[in-house]
Amino acid sequence: MWISSFREPDKTVTNLTTYLRRFELWVLAYQKVCADEMGTFMPRSAVQRDALDELLALRNAVLDSRFKWGARLRFFIRSPKDKVDLESLSKRKIRDILTKTQPSPFQDRIVQEVLFMILEPVYEGRFSQKSFAFRPGRNAHTVLRVIRRKFAGYLWYVKGDLSTMLDGMKVGMVISAVMRDVRDKKVVDLIKGALVTPVITSRDDDRVKKTTKRKYQKKRVLADDEPKPDPYWLLSFFGFAPEEAEKLPSWGHCGVLSPLLANICLDELDRWMEGKISEFYHPSKSDVIWNGPEGGEEEQGNTSWPEFVPTSGPDKTRKMDYVRYGGHILIGVRGPRGDAATLRKQLIEFCDEKYQLKLDNECLPIEHITKGILFLDHVLCRRVVYPTLRYTATGGKIISEKGVGTLLSVTASLKQCIKQFRKLEFVKGDRDPDPQPCFRMFHATQAHTNAQMNKFLATMVEWYKYADNRKKIVNFCSYIVRGSLAKLYAAKYKLRSRAKVYKIASRNLSRPLLGKKGQSPEYHNLLREGLVESVDGLQFTRMSLVPETDYTPFPSDWRPDHEKVLLEYIRLEDPKTVEEQRSCLQELGLVTPQDYISMLVWNYKRNAIIVDQLPIAEVRAEDQLLNSSHNRDEDEDTGERCHAAQM
Repeated sequence: MWISSFREPDKTVTNLTTYLRRFELWVLAYQKVCADEMGTFMPRSAVQRDALDELLALRNAVLDSRFKWGARLRFFIRSPKDKVDLESLSKRKIRDILTKTQPSPFQDRIVQEVLFMILEPVYEGRFSQKSFAFRPGRNAHTVLRVIRRKFAGYLWYVKGDLSTMLDGMKVGMVISAVMRDVRDKKVVDLIKGALVTPVITSRDDDRVKKTTKRKYQKKRVLADDEPKPDPYWLLSFFGFAPEEAEKLPSWGHCGVLSPLLANICLDELDRWMEGKISEFYHPSKSDVIWNGPEGGEEEQGNTSWPEFVPTSGPDKTRKMDYVRYGGHILIGVRGPRGDAATLRKQLIEFCDEKYQLKLDNECLPIEHITKGILFLDHVLCRRVVYPTLRYTATGGKIISEKGVGTLLSVTASLKQCIKQFRKLEFVKGDRDPDPQPCFRMFHATQAHTNAQMNKFLATMVEWYKYADNRKKIVNFCSYIVRGSLAKLYAAKYKLRSRAKVYKIASRNLSRPLLGKKGQSPEYHNLLREGLVESVDGLQFTRMSLVPETDYTPFPSDWRPDHEKVLLEYIRLEDPKTVEEQRSCLQELGLVTPQDYISMLVWNYKRNAIIVDQLPIAEVRAEDQLLNSSHNRDEDEDTGERCHAAQM
């Protein structure tokens, strides 16, 4: 499906029910849902016979249109964790199940996974290269690298939040967007049923229940098949999710299908913007960059330094670019502000016509690069540079002169970082943030607490990998975490101040704080005997320990690795490519035509690839060649046996 979709991306798909009948897809979906439910991936050999029978019944129910979304009591298949006997439940518990909010049923998630595995390869070959959210091989880092590579020199930016479109999308719009490329009635009816079936939610009582304090709370022991909860460091990092990544669409009973359906609906906006980009492009001969062919895709000039854009010249190239991350868009315009205002007006009219979404100028503000554009918690700003340009004049004389240009600076927002820390209750205050103790780790050991915070800091280092101020922002995060832990240890070991904690545990909190008032007698002897755990110090306590910003060049025609493999496979499978390779080998005299035919057909047979694309004459010649070689081998074997008999 991936290969056929990338080979013919504009072809309408009509035979997806064939894939719904394939039982191996249902087994794989069962394994994936069990991995989310149990915490470990179940091998195929571990699936019980009863589960396979129930899975087969679920598949037949889907094919026969007997499957209903959001079932509460009647299931074709249930989770391995679900041990509740529904027949023995009381009327009150049955009423609670039917009226209160319940998690998505296990069988619904299996059907969602099957539909996702069928629809994802169909649409991934059709999606625009301007969208980056909810897609394999693309993430927020990809957006930042694309912005650094292609948005240099843009003066005006239009930033829009269309996430409200993901909430109030009508069912008819979603189905019509799906049916542009998929015309399979069974699949479309399943998606429509998931969107139309109402989701039962219970109303929260306004009355506040009185909570009684427990003197002793017993620790809950996890079952053998129960997944472990996310650790504290991971939950803390999830709190740092930028505003653009917080919104995850959830439509009806679609589950994992919702992000894919959102991209399907917004793909029309991406295509419309691509047309506007090529329409807006107007090159100028005075620019050494962006004076390539139509569309400006093949850039000329200093390709080793693509972020550098000259500022001199009376007339400049008019150019525009666009990226979308979920429901958030960013448009860069190089030209007068009037062009950005005209584009904004056209965008408002397009969203009103296609999506019935009423936007205004406040939803799509136009900002100048000098103000700093905030996107994905990174600030885009302009930096003027004066490089020395050296070139060879007539006669071989080298001339050096000063040039003027701009660089696009992508820096992490310290203000946003403080805001996220305040939301996680790590700091208090804005201008001079004061670290607060993280009492969630009060009952953990010093070694475990330091290890959790080190994982958190290592993840922050990776998140700010492409920020120009990576050293500064990570060192600030380390300062907040270190101060928070110092206050926690001061309260836990009754040391009264952070200074005493640093005096005993050192700057990076690597020395143990055991016993009364932080004393740790004979710690090294206990550590040598294995009776206590070693304490790792906090990382990145000094700015010199933070790694440098990653400025690896980003290619203009970048694609994820899996798409490169698919496109390369399709190119090698093309008969034109085979013919080019054959003629090239013949010109070099490396192989004869018969050897090449034999090698080609053997290769195709080994890889189970259809040989119908080869000419009939070549196949017959290859068969004759194989038959003659087989007869020659038989004659040689007969001669050897006769010679052995004579001896």
